[in-house]
Amino acid sequence: MVTSPSLRVFWARPASVAVGIVLVTLSACNQKQQAAAPVPVPPPEVSIVTVREQPIPYVRDLPGRVAPMRIAEVRSRVSGLVIKRTFEQGSLVKEGDILYKIDPAPFEVELQSAEAVLARTEAAQVLAGQQADRLEQLLTRQTASQAQYDSAYAALKQAEAEVAGAKAARNRARLNLGYTDVRAPISGRIGRALLTEGTLVEQGATSNLATIQQLDPIYVDITQSVGELNKLRRDLASGELSRLSGDTANVHLIMDDGSLYGSAGRLLFSDVTADPSTGQVTLRVQFPNPHDELFPGMYVRARIKQGIDSDALAVPQQAIQRTSDGKPEVWVVREDDKVMLQPIEVGPVVDSQWIVREGLKVGDRVVVEGVQKISAGQQVKTVELHPVSADTTPKPRDTDVVEPAPKVDARAETKPEAKPTPRSAAQVR
Repeated sequence: MVTSPSLRVFWARPASVAVGIVLVTLSACNQKQQAAAPVPVPPPEVSIVTVREQPIPYVRDLPGRVAPMRIAEVRSRVSGLVIKRTFEQGSLVKEGDILYKIDPAPFEVELQSAEAVLARTEAAQVLAGQQADRLEQLLTRQTASQAQYDSAYAALKQAEAEVAGAKAARNRARLNLGYTDVRAPISGRIGRALLTEGTLVEQGATSNLATIQQLDPIYVDITQSVGELNKLRRDLASGELSRLSGDTANVHLIMDDGSLYGSAGRLLFSDVTADPSTGQVTLRVQFPNPHDELFPGMYVRARIKQGIDSDALAVPQQAIQRTSDGKPEVWVVREDDKVMLQPIEVGPVVDSQWIVREGLKVGDRVVVEGVQKISAGQQVKTVELHPVSADTTPKPRDTDVVEPAPKVDARAETKPEAKPTPRSAAQVR
């Protein structure tokens, strides 16, 4: 069959149009595939510390109670009626200050009576002495017998003894009169008055009139378990810990509100007997207390340096992760800049750092910040975290990396998808 040129043109035009549509479609698909291709994501940035040996003091926070250096209960040494209180409650008193006055009238009478007895015995002593001297002269003249002289001499000695007894009674009465002024036995701060004027006190009574406590300097009794103390001694003996060289003021107090007491204390001794009920030993520390900030009975925490680990390994507290069963581990950056979890064994916390006993070595790079952005085997970009900037740089750096990044990625993904649409329409036309 013969086809006319017009028919050939008719059939050729639809074919060319179909080919054009296919080409446009393939071009659009290619552009969409190029737009959908994933953009390479840079490795996350993490802050690290490089593990190094450093001297770290062996510090323990131990519970303690404040105790006065000296304490005295004020008691009356004579019986009588309290007629006056001469001190201000809660004030500072000095040794020998008069605190109470007891009615002195009965004791003044006793003193007068004792002095009268003494005068009588002294007169009898004079008479006995004269009689003995007279009989001694008569004995030399042989006008008196030896028995008479011996009797006179014995009467003299008896009179001398009575004078001595009368003097002792006079002195005792004078002391009792002086005891009517109840004085402070020590210097310190006196508490509240336990008796008022008009109270009859008894000599040797169990109840006291007031209590005086010496508060400057003051003691703090802290307790430590026998096991910890023995381990410390073994570590010092083996050389794992070094003794503090000449550092006697090595104890600091942490008050109940978390503040640090201004002055350091000096460890005096550790008790030689353990408490059988708790298994703990008492350590006594002396602190200056010029402003009476420490009161007897206060609960405090004592931070005591008991040795120095000269080659310790430590990591910041925030670097420690915990497994489901509570075991510690850290993220370690390997030589190929990929991270891995490393189980470790830790000791005590010293100045916001965990002492690492096992699991790390010198030169290991430990992730401190950015652990929420990494997973095992992932490659990371490391930034060394220096102690001077550790408190200020982490938050700004984390904010710049984590929060703005999704906004930039979102804009980069939407713009390529919006551009192919108008170009595809133009090609179709």
